Amino acid sequence: MKVLNIKNLNRIFFAGALSIFVMACERDVTDLGTPNYPANPEVFIDGFSGGLNYAAFGGSVPTAFQIDNKETHNSSSASMRFEVPDANDPRGAYAGGTFFTGSGRNLSSFNVLTFWAKASKSATIDIVGFGNDLGVNKSTVSISGLAVNTNWKKYYIPIPDPSKLTAERGMFFYSEGPEEGKGYTFWIDEVRFENLGTIAHTKYYILDGKTETKEAEINEKIQITGLKTSANLPNGVDQTVDASVAYFTFSSSNEEIATVNELGEVTIISSGEATITAKVGETPASGALTIKPAGSTPGPTSPAPVPGKPAIDVISLYSNAYTNVPVDTWNTRWQFSTAEEFFIKVQNDDVIRYKNLNFVGIEFASNTINATSMTHFHLDIWTPDEVTAAKAFKVLLVDFGPNNSFGGGDDSSHELTFKAPLITSGNWVGIDVPLTAFSGLTRRGNLAQLVLSGDFPNVYIDNVYFYKSGGGGPTAPTTAAPVPVYPATNVISIFSDQYTNVAGINLNPNWGQATKVTEISIQNNKTLKYEGLNYQGIEFGSNQNVSSFQFLHLDFWTANSTELRIFLISPGPVETPFTLTVPTTGWSSIDIPLTAFAPVKLNEVFQIKMEGNGDIYLDNILFRK
Repeated sequence: MKVLNIKNLNRIFFAGALSIFVMACERDVTDLGTPNYPANPEVFIDGFSGGLNYAAFGGSVPTAFQIDNKETHNSSSASMRFEVPDANDPRGAYAGGTFFTGSGRNLSSFNVLTFWAKASKSATIDIVGFGNDLGVNKSTVSISGLAVNTNWKKYYIPIPDPSKLTAERGMFFYSEGPEEGKGYTFWIDEVRFENLGTIAHTKYYILDGKTETKEAEINEKIQITGLKTSANLPNGVDQTVDASVAYFTFSSSNEEIATVNELGEVTIISSGEATITAKVGETPASGALTIKPAGSTPGPTSPAPVPGKPAIDVISLYSNAYTNVPVDTWNTRWQFSTAEEFFIKVQNDDVIRYKNLNFVGIEFASNTINATSMTHFHLDIWTPDEVTAAKAFKVLLVDFGPNNSFGGGDDSSHELTFKAPLITSGNWVGIDVPLTAFSGLTRRGNLAQLVLSGDFPNVYIDNVYFYKSGGGGPTAPTTAAPVPVYPATNVISIFSDQYTNVAGINLNPNWGQATKVTEISIQNNKTLKYEGLNYQGIEFGSNQNVSSFQFLHLDFWTANSTELRIFLISPGPVETPFTLTVPTTGWSSIDIPLTAFAPVKLNEVFQIKMEGNGDIYLDNILFRK
């Protein structure tokens, strides 16, 4: 299996020795008209054509490309040799780069890019094409999964609409990673644009040629994808290529319902039905998107809680409470991701909404984050979707390692899974976890990606940040909690040395939590320790009828928690939180009126949940009259 993640193609290494720049003669600017670019079809014919330059993509092996005078097609004097690295090569994760010119060329009289290729073994090159000019890459056309073997073979990349290429700078690009972890070598020769009468039956597609119907909300934006061209080649084979949006002209059957711009982005204006189609030149493209109205998805009516961490202790990706660091994108649109993102406001608070979420990449690779001094990661989420015990929400952090780029053997990552009862429907939920819980994340000096995934297609997020918890003073209690003196007849005890506890108590049920639970002894008194709390449950052996009791009592101690809530839970589940004041200045004893947990059914309470952060010490958890 090949795994390749190509990013930041504009972070490049110039092969300066190969760079030749051609400049036109200077003219009087008052007489400037449309530039007449040369119609030079040659890219590499026994060497670089005039004005051609090469740049390696970021994260690739900079020296992967070399000119070869031994292995050539048809005994020519030179070819292009590309050495694909093995997996974990410290020089780079793959071979990739682009051949481009300093000024444009007029390629409008050609209908195909051709080249010869062979390899040291049978292999599949990830992508080859033209149109990558290290700028906007407006006119890219590419073939993905190009099969090569040990024999020289001629390949063709049809041009969808040559009239668009009057000032093209991107002559040829490629990218290929190790296959089954092993590198190899391939050669390319005689790269040129041609006008062949044997390129025939050209067809165009949007949405991969499918007719799709989609329900959409007002103000929703939809990107037209699956843009392709196919043509019959001289060898009789139909070749399909991926084409950029610049070759297509889009239209809407009803612009009062939906509009579509030149980038293929559809905007829903009002409720109704509209169909989006496209053409290349005057030829219609196969495929269409029909928009139909959709009922609105419920969303939060109030914002997430405002974070209270000091700004000096926070690295924020997204929050109105802090100055945010640069983020490249909140949706990388990786292959197979169906997520759509929307930037909305909830009572004037900025929130990101994800729709159709299966997984979404959030990337800040251009400015990686050094979180080595941070202790925790925080994220607030809200979902209207049904929550069941089987459903999960996942958070993955990725660090690119000291080389600050994908690959090279020094990357690390770890994913955490969160489930009910932490995840609830229709409520803001704070996911607050110590970074040590991401145990596979062995480095935090070059964090570059955050990936959200799971079983909830509709998710709203806010307050995404790393923070450093406070220090100073004792980090653990040295004395036991105060001894309770309530009569045993007036107590139902969950955890206490002073009473007989309810039978069958499970102090550490597997709810997908990151919290480490231990039972320790302080002055010969059993104490419950939650280390790195995100959430933690206690399950009773049987439902407890506490309807005749007045209070939930507990003793708690924490030096570093900044958020702490306790929940009572009855079947349903029905749960209600009560916020505790943290950090403490010693043991804090509290009696919470059971009325504070309404509408929990007090005649059948069966669980307690703690939610928050930091290290928590607990004792004498009991119901009393």
